[in-house]
Amino acid sequence: MDARPVLEVVNLRTEFRTAAGVVTAVDDVSFSVGRGQIMGLVGESGSGKSMTGYSIMGLIDAPGRIVGGNLRLNGQELLGLDAEAMRRIRGDRIAMIFQDPMMTLNPVLKIVTQMTEAVLAHHDVGMRAAREMARDALARVGIAAPDERLEAYPHQFSGGMRQRVAIAIALLNKPDLIICDEPTTALDVTTQNQILYEMQTLCRESGSALVWITHDLAVVAGLADTVAVMYAGQLVEQGSVQQVLDAPRHPYTRALIASAPSRNPRGQPLAQINGMAPSPLDLPSGCRFRDRCPRASDVCANPPPLDVDADGHAWRCFHPHLDEQERDDG
Repeated sequence: MDARPVLEVVNLRTEFRTAAGVVTAVDDVSFSVGRGQIMGLVGESGSGKSMTGYSIMGLIDAPGRIVGGNLRLNGQELLGLDAEAMRRIRGDRIAMIFQDPMMTLNPVLKIVTQMTEAVLAHHDVGMRAAREMARDALARVGIAAPDERLEAYPHQFSGGMRQRVAIAIALLNKPDLIICDEPTTALDVTTQNQILYEMQTLCRESGSALVWITHDLAVVAGLADTVAVMYAGQLVEQGSVQQVLDAPRHPYTRALIASAPSRNPRGQPLAQINGMAPSPLDLPSGCRFRDRCPRASDVCANPPPLDVDADGHAWRCFHPHLDEQERDDG
């Protein structure tokens, strides 16, 4: 069995050159995801998590561009591939599921047309075989009467059903890597839980690696194997779900967990993180969280190093929470 990670992201840097200046959306981001593994990429809006996903997919348009780093899929470098080579990989070996399923679905085409086109674009098979693959994919994501549903249009589906179709299209070609950009945010809790369970099962069965982009730590806790926390374009903490959620080292991760409504005592005001995330056009020197951090000191004006313990738990902080007693005492 190939022991290499399915996805290796090394020192990725993505910039947007605007009239107001250079926006660094993704700054020195590194992580890897193995076969059948699910990684949660977590952060507030504007943290750079979606841009990381688009960078991996090769979907950064001008004035944006990837200016540094490496992106490897099963050992193959993706950066530097021409548009045609990347198109062959996208949708076949790498697939993306968006928050809005209508970014995937064409409202004027039947589902069968959209799904068979996705098969025929990457596989030399006949229409009958392509339709059978489409039917099986719909059944796999829990859509009843898939033969009938193939003949329907997107507007004839509920939001949850449309998202299931988008997931089925992403899974059609059995990709090595799936990137999900908050695909269950707009769905009700019951539908969300069903889709999360199905995605987890499908990844385990198929061996696909999954990067789940979200702001919801509760989703990550029940879905992922590993977690990477982003803030202002940088990864500030990463490790297993147990390491990061049960014993967070970085003050931002800790504050993010404390601000979850489920953590809040009944009748008490919701915990908040003071201040606002910095503008990507005007990032502070040193630690980017220091203006909002209760632990900040003069040393935080310098860029914090990335520390990694013997168990692979990593954090970027001069004043981390290093033991459980300290965390409990808060």
